[in-house]
Formats: sequence, structure tokens, C-alpha cells
Amino acid sequence: MKAWLCENPTGPEALEWKDVPDPEPEPHEVRVAVRAASLNFPDLLIVQGRYQVKPPLPFVPGAEFAGTIDRVGSAVKLLRPGDAVAAVGTHGGFAELACVDARHLMPLPPGFAFDEGSAFIFTYGTAHHALADRGRLGAGETLLVLGAAGGVGSAAVQVGKALGARVIAAASSDAKCALCREIGADATINYATENVRDAIKRLTDGRGVDVVCDPVGGDLAEPVFRSLAWRGRYLAVGFAQGSIPSLPLNLPLLKGTSIVGVYWGEFVRREPQRNAEALAQLAAWHGEGRVKPAIDQRLPMRDLHAAFARMAARDVRGKLVLLND
Repeated sequence: MKAWLCENPTGPEALEWKDVPDPEPEPHEVRVAVRAASLNFPDLLIVQGRYQVKPPLPFVPGAEFAGTIDRVGSAVKLLRPGDAVAAVGTHGGFAELACVDARHLMPLPPGFAFDEGSAFIFTYGTAHHALADRGRLGAGETLLVLGAAGGVGSAAVQVGKALGARVIAAASSDAKCALCREIGADATINYATENVRDAIKRLTDGRGVDVVCDPVGGDLAEPVFRSLAWRGRYLAVGFAQGSIPSLPLNLPLLKGTSIVGVYWGEFVRREPQRNAEALAQLAAWHGEGRVKPAIDQRLPMRDLHAAFARMAARDVRGKLVLLND
């Protein structure tokens, strides 16, 4: 098979499209003929050697993909060759074939396209775990999403609406804010041109927001934390800006606010049944049209370098998807 191989984790430019042996599934795994794979920010970190998970070299990157099962391991009982599935792991998806733990699959209902399936589990699973589980976001509350035009951010906008919240989406350009409104945001903030705290005060009549979903980190963390309402929850999802913020601990004391960590991958490992229930809820919402991945571009699998360049330049609105012919 053909696959993108990482032999030296110094960045996307070191990846090579090569002929490699077909992978064989372990007893608890299935092998998927990959039809589509999407990029997530950890894919960039893992090929740079900066992610918390470091696969043994060489490895094929690509954490999220969709396709049809073509072989099952001896211990797998409920899945069969020909089943359409979406999958998420740590690597393996930027290839023609990929093996994955059967517990990390979501069967795709009829009509669920492979490109959308490849852009679904990681971001929507993260958003649901963040908002419904860790943030306890309730109907009628106000949610602020940072980086709201990115993969996790755009999913959080839609999941927040599905949970009945009023959603304020914050992004770095007018075009990204426009996308956020298209996918359901009630209001937007362009934090490249607006003062975030002033905008939040204006949009909440000075009350502040109940929940902040922050996959960005960096210098926006403290001003948005200061903009929380009484008993507000700040969800630390990731650090796409590159720097990990430090918050003065007197801030949560003053308004009874909480800093809540969100690590979806560990949640999947420790609480697989609850994750399965969340994915079933998300699949149902997709069928109802309440959530739908925003796909920025669909590119041939061979164009991975161009896709990574677009991600590194922060030009992506939604998700980038790579397709095998």
C-alpha cells in the first residue's frame, strides 16, 4: 500500500509518500480501507515530535479517518468486512489501509458520507466531552468558544447549540466569524480587531459568560477568564496558539469560577462506555441535521504537505479532508 511515512519527526516536510507493507490487524483490531482522513492539530504536533504521544519510528500519521472494514482481528465479534466506519486513534490514517482498535470505531449510519465521517469523532467527541460532561453546559446558559472556526471550535459551536445554549463564537477574522454564524453562532467576536472583554460585556449586558471553551490558549486566556459570570467554567481544551497560559489563582476565588481540564483521549481510554454513549448522541444529532462538520477543503491524499501548510498558516475554516481515489 501507499502511505505517508514519518521516519524523522522534525515536521511535515520530512514526511514521504512511500510503498510500505500492508498492515495486519491484531486480534482486537480491524483493518480499514481508508476513503477519507482529516487533519487535526495533534497531527501537526506528532510529526514535529511535540505531542504527548510519541509512536515508535517509523510511523504513519493521521489520527482520524473513515472507510470500509476489509479485515477483522480474531477477537472482534460485532464488526464485519464491508462495514462503513469512522475511526480515531493516534496515527495510521494517512494511508490506503489502516489498523485500529475496534473499540475506537463508530459505525457510520446510511447516508453518513465518508468525508464527514473522517471529520467527526475527534472534534465532536472532544466538544461533547468538554461541554456536556466537563462543563455541564445547560440550556439557556451562554457559551463562549475561542478559535471557533477551527475543527474543535466549529464543533463546539454546534454542540453548544444542540445543548440549548446561546453561543458567542470568537475567531481571528471576519471570514471566520462569518462561517461561525453560518453554522449557528448567535453572535461573533473578531478578536483580531475587537477588545474581547469589551465585546463580551456588550454581548452579555455586563453579566459575563457561563462557560468558555478554549482550544487556543495563549494571551486570550486571562481576559476571557476575567469575563466569566458567577460560577462560570473555563474549559482548558488545548493550546493551538502555542503557549500555555498562567492564570492568577485569585481569579477563580473572586467569582466562584472553575478551571476544568478537558482531555478527550484519556476519557475514551478510561470511560469507553460513556464515550460510546456520547458518540451515539452525536450520530443521532447528525442524522437530525443539528451537527454537521464544516469542511474547509477536500484534497487528494497525496497533497498532505499542502494541507499541513494551510493548517500551519492558520488559514483553515473547519476541517481539511484528504481523499483516497
